[in-house]
Amino acid sequence: MTSTDNGVETGRTVRVGDRDIFFTEAGSGPAVVLLHGGGPGASGLSNYSRNIDALAGRFRVIVPDMPGYGRSTKRIDQSDPFGDLAAAVGGLLDVLGIERAHLIGNSYGGAAALRLALDRPEKADRLVLMGPGGIGTTRALPTKGLQALLSYYTGEGPTREKVAAFVREHLVYDASAISEELIDSRYQASLDPEVIANPPLRRPSGPAALRTLWRMDFTRDDRLGKLAHPTLVVWGAEDQVNRARGARLLAERMPNCDVHIAARTGHWVQWERAELFNSLATTFLLESR
Repeated sequence: MTSTDNGVETGRTVRVGDRDIFFTEAGSGPAVVLLHGGGPGASGLSNYSRNIDALAGRFRVIVPDMPGYGRSTKRIDQSDPFGDLAAAVGGLLDVLGIERAHLIGNSYGGAAALRLALDRPEKADRLVLMGPGGIGTTRALPTKGLQALLSYYTGEGPTREKVAAFVREHLVYDASAISEELIDSRYQASLDPEVIANPPLRRPSGPAALRTLWRMDFTRDDRLGKLAHPTLVVWGAEDQVNRARGARLLAERMPNCDVHIAARTGHWVQWERAELFNSLATTFLLESR
């Protein structure tokens, strides 16, 4: 990752299959890929603004905008979203010549990391999952936070008020830490015409909707119980998007899974409790070296 004279971080774009993937990079050492969540206006840098520098002291940190977000191609396969995202991340590693990488994923990105480990286990080293999506999602009604996320582009369409409500009420436990600048940035990013026309994260619909939902629920995937990759699950106890009980579901099914529940913390653990998260992730990832 490089910086311009005014300190603005820049990156580069590579071709992965038939899509362009934008990413930034920092540090050196074992490769760690940071995969962001799927909220309106999300991007790699915005989700991990409080983690990149800390991790770059020990690792080669790669932070992509996943398909559908930021400066990457605005297209994903809606019949199997998590599988398509995983394929894109695996393809990025192939293009960069990285044989194996640690994967850190928040929410939507956590689902992408877990699916990549299932589909291409040789590409994944250790996993750090923060409130990952797809954990028991077909076994209960969606949370209010998830409903707000999925409905952002419906009805009256995107508004600043919707972004503010989603971030302050559902991403964090303590909304006082959320600045107006952060809300403005997320809102402006959510107005990309390509995203409005084709939102990357939405409710499955049509004849194959049920099959898509089942594909997106890892607790229905028999491979999960055989996934031996060392995994650290970090979940905010007050997560309003993905229920914290998902941590126990993963620990019960995965043979090598540690869990940390962060008290008084919402869905955005890596941002709201950055110092804690950076310490946990660094220690856990270095155990394998």
